[in-house]
Amino acid sequence: MKIGIVGLGLIGGSTAKAYKTAGHIVYGYDTDSTIQGYAKLSGVIDDLLSPEKYAECELLILAATPKAMVAYLDENGASIPASTTLIDFCGIKGEICRKGFELARRYGFTYVGGHPMAGSQYSGFKHSRPTLFKGASMIIVPPVYDDMELLERVKQLLAPLEFKSFVVTTAENHDAMIAYTSQMCHIVSNAFVKSPSAQKHQGYSAGSFRDLTRVARLNEAMWTELFLNNKEPLIDELDKLINSLQQYRDALDRDDAEQLCNLLREGRIAKEQSEG
Repeated sequence: MKIGIVGLGLIGGSTAKAYKTAGHIVYGYDTDSTIQGYAKLSGVIDDLLSPEKYAECELLILAATPKAMVAYLDENGASIPASTTLIDFCGIKGEICRKGFELARRYGFTYVGGHPMAGSQYSGFKHSRPTLFKGASMIIVPPVYDDMELLERVKQLLAPLEFKSFVVTTAENHDAMIAYTSQMCHIVSNAFVKSPSAQKHQGYSAGSFRDLTRVARLNEAMWTELFLNNKEPLIDELDKLINSLQQYRDALDRDDAEQLCNLLREGRIAKEQSEG
């Protein structure tokens, strides 16, 4: 199989390495020519991806920010042939899915929104690895919810990434859930580590500190775009958290052991229920 990958950062680079490891031909494109050159020199991609190569590609994967990918589709959508399946790996689905579905209808190619639930606190091609997606969940936003033939084809096309499971949903539901399961985690971690105490944690911290602060190390430009593109559900989740935190603070301030214990019990039960 020949595939094209637009964006060779952590996600795109890991995608390229996984397909190359599986023996496929990979074409790659990145706005950073140095990364493009290194990817080719190191054998991660076979050649640079250009519109002329689209006709060779059974699969085209977009692996950059929604804004960049919308612009890329505006510029190159007319060149994507009907024989190509296009899947984006963007972290927010609303904007990119609207553009992808629109252009797919106009030009006849197949477009499916996607979001691999895998990543790292480190960004960039140098941190990419072929096993990044192994065992992870893949979220799929298809143009038609119950097109089983298309979903099976998508699974086959993505098989070299070794996802453990696939979740089919809408762009709206995806963005609402991601506001909680991903974006909130990054905001909380990033805000938490701003305490002056963080600079003195050595010798006083263990697993809980490492777990909570891991994703504070982020790509601020990318996450700013993702947060602003999903601000309504993200603000809603932030309001819920702020309200909950205020309850804990009030219980502490009043020395209200009973209320504090109730709040902690509620949190423990919510965690147990969320794990089934």
